[in-house]
Amino acid sequence: MSEQTHKNKGPFNAVVSFNGKLAEGFCRLGLEFDAAGAEAFAKTVPGQFAQFDVSAVALPETIPDDLKDVSTRKILLRRPFSFAKVTPKPNKTAVEIVYCVLGPATLRMTSLNKGDTLSIIGPLGNGFSIPQDKKLALMVAGGMGSPPLENLAQVLTAEQPSTDVVVFAGAKSADQLPFERQFDKISQGLGFALHEFGRYGIQSLVATDDGSAGFKGAVTDCLLDWLNNHGHEPAETIIYACGPKAMLANVAKLAAERKIDCQVSMEEMMACGIGLCQSCAVKCKSAAGEEVYMLCCKDGPVFNAKDVVF
Repeated sequence: MSEQTHKNKGPFNAVVSFNGKLAEGFCRLGLEFDAAGAEAFAKTVPGQFAQFDVSAVALPETIPDDLKDVSTRKILLRRPFSFAKVTPKPNKTAVEIVYCVLGPATLRMTSLNKGDTLSIIGPLGNGFSIPQDKKLALMVAGGMGSPPLENLAQVLTAEQPSTDVVVFAGAKSADQLPFERQFDKISQGLGFALHEFGRYGIQSLVATDDGSAGFKGAVTDCLLDWLNNHGHEPAETIIYACGPKAMLANVAKLAAERKIDCQVSMEEMMACGIGLCQSCAVKCKSAAGEEVYMLCCKDGPVFNAKDVVF
């Protein structure tokens, strides 16, 4: 897969347009770029990411008890985030990310207000490719894997409106799903459980390990159940997945068994984001069948599933 990043990656300044809470521990942040930043991020490919500098962002007034011990740690490195939505406007580009409040960096991000400025490097890495010959796209998100798939849904429905798309989103329980609306039975019965994808006219199914929302079980089991009960032509179908490595391994195995093309977005720890630190190595297979290591930040984060050694 050829590199889709641009020569000028910044840093660019982005202005906060909103910062809202989705659910306990999950937030959605809106940013706007102008000038060179607007031009660069208007060309973002779904699945690419950016590095955010939050070292100068203040702590919020209220700190959750489980984060008090780590809240005072210094933020030495930028943090990587993929995009949930990218909207080019005249002389501006608006982007949205979804983040989970887990540590000192994301805790600080909750204190960002409209008008605040962030330094951002990007867009970085390689994103999803959209083949022209696919009639069915199945998107599988585990945990916080939904944002790049949401951006992919935005682009896919605009560029290839004739392609049918179904989204599968999974987590351990309903309160760990990073979406903005409740998963009511009526919406789930109609096949539009998630507003983030429903606004693009895309069907979505939720799976939770404990059965607190949607399908009871792993999201990969939900996908398998759907494949067993719906007609599809493997050669005309593609699977896109983003989530924990174990989930991606199961999706890749299922896709290989069904002879379905599959692209996976890997979630490795990325320190520098540009391939210098070598900390995000992914074991892959070369064209000759030999095992080689690729960098998630530079060669990925999106890979052809058949090339990854899980």
